[in-house]
Amino acid sequence: MHVTKLKKGFDKKEFKIGASYLKLICWYFTSLLFFRSGLIPFSNVLVFILRLFGAKIGTDVRIKPHVHIKYPWKLHIGDHSWLADCYIENLDYVIIGNNVCISQQCMLLTGNHNYKLQTFDLITQPVILEDGVWICARAIVCPGVTAKSHSVLTAGSVATKNLQAYFIYTGLPAVKSKIRKSNN
Repeated sequence: MHVTKLKKGFDKKEFKIGASYLKLICWYFTSLLFFRSGLIPFSNVLVFILRLFGAKIGTDVRIKPHVHIKYPWKLHIGDHSWLADCYIENLDYVIIGNNVCISQQCMLLTGNHNYKLQTFDLITQPVILEDGVWICARAIVCPGVTAKSHSVLTAGSVATKNLQAYFIYTGLPAVKSKIRKSNN
């Protein structure tokens, strides 16, 4: 068996955390104690803590216990949105609009590695969920995806490309399945 030796691992110098190491360490332990443990079931307390760490959060936002947020200072959430026990790996910005629902065990991913390079460089791109978007249970939104207004990503689906407004997407990778009708 022959193994090709890589020149080096990916270069961390290019990745910007956006906070001091002290803030990062404080967030790590705060996240473990208050968010991932589920000890604090009250949204208003969780929102308050996220704001202390730099998250921009609108009014009447609901955040459920067991949520995982990598870097709160790279998180923006609009009014009346809901985050269940989801996983937000926001190496880049995650921008969530108004009236957005992110259901149980969803993953919002902003980073990946460039498999075409021997150095396996880290690539980050923001995730944007516009107003009225619903990301259903166990769905995954990949780096660089924008879910346009009122689009839906069904349970267990994976969005690798942008979702058009008022369409429902399903599958792996997610494809348009039907139009989302409005009650207005």
